[in-house]
Amino acid sequence: MFKKISLFFIVTVGFSSIYAQQNIPFRITKYNNIIVKTLVNKKDSLDLMFQIAMKDASISPDRQRKADHIVFNKDGISENNTVQIGKFALNNVQFFDHELTGHEADGKIGTAMFSGKAFKIDYDNNRFVIYDKQPDLEGYQPITLLYDHEQFFIAGDNVIGDQQEEAYFLLQSGYAGGLLYSNEFADAKGLDKKLKITGEKTLKNSSGKSVVTKQGVLPHFKLGNAVLKDVSAGFFAGDLKTQTVNYFGADMLRRFNWIFDVDRKTAYIKPSKYFSEPYYKIN
Repeated sequence: MFKKISLFFIVTVGFSSIYAQQNIPFRITKYNNIIVKTLVNKKDSLDLMFQIAMKDASISPDRQRKADHIVFNKDGISENNTVQIGKFALNNVQFFDHELTGHEADGKIGTAMFSGKAFKIDYDNNRFVIYDKQPDLEGYQPITLLYDHEQFFIAGDNVIGDQQEEAYFLLQSGYAGGLLYSNEFADAKGLDKKLKITGEKTLKNSSGKSVVTKQGVLPHFKLGNAVLKDVSAGFFAGDLKTQTVNYFGADMLRRFNWIFDVDRKTAYIKPSKYFSEPYYKIN
């Protein structure tokens, strides 16, 4: 589907045989990003943003903390690193250099820390849960996952005017907002005319071409049997249109607790404590 070139890192995780699960605490920023505190190579204390749309790890050029003990080659890749998150240890972690990340983060860390395991994003208790055994799914509903090039896609129904339109969305925890539509979907469905527009920003590049970002309100969005109302939805207009994929952003992700199965074919969702919270406003 949507190809993403990504080098792979191998994760080894030590679990005590007497535990069926392991918990990793996190905090949520005001931008809806998940931050985990890490110790890299036993030397560098870094706040890394969890990015569900990637498998590897990376360091930001705008980091606030030093990362002197992550050594990069001429291609901007660092291999065989260790990452400690509380009592949770990752080995042979690969980092990329100079990748931008979210606010309050020194870099990003992806889904390889859950390799070969079912895992949960527990927004109610600010933690990841990694399972050795089948998790308790009571109260959760299953939704189909499309796992493609280390990224997760889900299908959701968008109520636009008097039409219900299904679309696939990339789970994107690095995008603070709600939904962000691809240029193809926005143009085909006439979102500029059919959504209530609440904000607009225009930027121009050195050639004078414009990038217009618009924020609107989607009356209803349905995921499984859960229905969200007046959802924040963005799209691009203007001369330059580079958004090729629909995003299911961090503000949408936090409205559910998520359990991902080992095979990455099914996610199980249940409304979280944030389900009815006001939507994040993109400036």
